[in-house]
Parts: sequence; structure tokens; C-alpha cells
Amino acid sequence: MAEFTLHDLQCFDAVIRTGGFQPAAALLHRSHPAVFAAVAKLERQLDLVLLDRGGYRVRPTEAGLSFHRRAQSLLRELEGLRVHAAQLSMGEESEIHVVIGDLCPRPQVLGMLGRFFAQCPGTRLHLHFEAVGGPWERLFDDEADLILHWVDKGDARVEWVDLCKVPFIPVVAPGFLPEGIKEPITPDQLQALTQCVMRDTARHSPQQNYSLIEGAPQCLVADQGMKKEIILQGLGWGHLPRFLIEEELGDGRLHSIAGRHMPGRTEELVVARRRDRPHGPVANRLWDHVQQEAPALRLALEPPRTAS
Repeated sequence: MAEFTLHDLQCFDAVIRTGGFQPAAALLHRSHPAVFAAVAKLERQLDLVLLDRGGYRVRPTEAGLSFHRRAQSLLRELEGLRVHAAQLSMGEESEIHVVIGDLCPRPQVLGMLGRFFAQCPGTRLHLHFEAVGGPWERLFDDEADLILHWVDKGDARVEWVDLCKVPFIPVVAPGFLPEGIKEPITPDQLQALTQCVMRDTARHSPQQNYSLIEGAPQCLVADQGMKKEIILQGLGWGHLPRFLIEEELGDGRLHSIAGRHMPGRTEELVVARRRDRPHGPVANRLWDHVQQEAPALRLALEPPRTAS
């Protein structure tokens, strides 16, 4: 059996993934005849029929499916090797782009970044502040080296490290609720009241909404600090991260309306980056630094213990 080439495998994989020679050619930026010839050559070399060409769309045969499963492992290993080689060849980066999401406790996160970049005078930090789906979009638009936010942990393109859990609590200022509303509060009771919500900064991704009451008037804000101030002034109600309102909950300037109908939610703050992109030495050191700082961040965000 003659040896097949990496190009042959890539063409076969693309045909399986796209369902045809023409879309495979477009994916690989090759001509249709070149992809067709590569797959035909692979079949001759293996003495196997890998594709059923009898229908409208080509389909893998049983042998083709089995061979493709093994080929995918090899192609993934190759891509990992390419990324590793790219990382080895990179010098220290002149700039790093970090996106801070709206889940982040900014003093602690900015302090963590400040301590790191004080040791990297040759690398400029570009900070971006995004909300809701904005950090995720920046990451996948290749506009961020890493993000501090929540992620879809089922996405194989992303690697992440858990930093801490961030509870969000529905709160109001004293006197905001009309007379007659009794706890436990239901969403229906809040429908006529202004809900303060974060504006999704994603530019082209589907807008994401959390804990919204359908039909309620809304006040859109750009950051959690503005949201907190609006709620404190009795101009609306909303969910705020607990780390931002511990003092106000303690002294009565804010009141939790959490209950069985309005339980609040908990988000997982992570540091995340693309698994399928090369990372230079400064980005890798920053990744390690954030992981090392994670225990201190968790400790700083723990609710204060009350004396018994």
C-alpha cells in the first residue's frame, strides 16, 4: 500500500464534515478537482471505498466512518503540534488584549493585572470592558488573548480555569415596592415596575438576556456600578453581584427580594482563552499568574462572617 499524504486526509475530512466536494473545496481554499482527486487517490492507496457517491450528497461508507474517526485523532494531534510550534517560535508579545466582563470584581481583578504587568514593561496591556455576550464575542473575533467572564464550558474551542462563583441577588431600595406587595415576591408582582438590566455589548451575536421579566419596563445600563446606583436611588430593581452590595445589604440601603419565586442566580467567573490559537510567552505567564491568584480572589469575595 502506497503512503497517503496529509493533504489527502485533510480533503477527506473536509468532505465528510461539509457533505460534499464543492463545500470541502471552499473550506480548504482548493479547487473542486483537486479535492476530488485527493480523495480518489486516498481510496486507491487504501484499497477501500470511503465514500458512497450514489446519492445527491456523498456519504461515508462504514469503512469511511471508521477510517474518519481515526483520521480525526491524527488531524487534531497535528493541529496541536502546529499550535505548539507557533508558540515556541513567538518572541515576547508587544501587546496583550484582556477583556473584563461584567461579572468581575474590578478592584481585585485590576490589582491582579497591575501586579503582573508591572513585571512586563515591554508588553502593553489593552483593557476592554464588555458585558453579557460581549467578552465571548471578542474572544471568538480574535480580539482578546483572554477574558475574565463566564463561558460555555461545552465549547471545545475554549480552555478555562475556574476563579470563583458570583451570586446575583434581586434587590430593591427601601420604599421602592408598592404597598400591598408581600413576600415571597413573584415575577408577576414586579411586571409594572422598572427592571434595571445590563446592556449586552455583543455587536453581531444574538442578544442574551438573563432574569428578565417579560413585558416589564426596562432601564438599560452599561455597567454594574451604574446599575447599583440606579437601584439605590429607587429608580428600578434588578439583580446585582453580591460582592458589590454586601455593605448595602448589611446597613439596609438595599433589601433582598430573593425567595422561592425569585431565587437569583450564581454565575461562574473564569479566565478563558482559545484552545485552538497559539499563545506567546507573556500570555502564558499571565495565564499561570491568574491561576495562582485565584485562591486570593475567592477569599476576597467570601461574604463577611458575622459574629455569633
